[in-house]
Amino acid sequence: MLTKSGKSLEELIKKAIDDHVITNSEYEEIMELAHADNVIDAHEKVLLQELNDLIADRTIKRVAG
Repeated sequence: MLTKSGKSLEELIKKAIDDHVITNSEYEEIMELAHADNVIDAHEKVLLQELNDLIADRTIKRVAG
């Protein structure tokens, strides 16, 4: 089941993927959203793992801001 927070999280991560860049403040916003309801569901876990993998392999560049 896709939750409201999961959908919002997905939109923020897709923006970072499309831009190929994520600022530190955007990353923090994503993490705060993921933890806002104190539950990271399966869909959110997959999204966060995908984001972190893309940052690790430098597909998405993490920058100051």
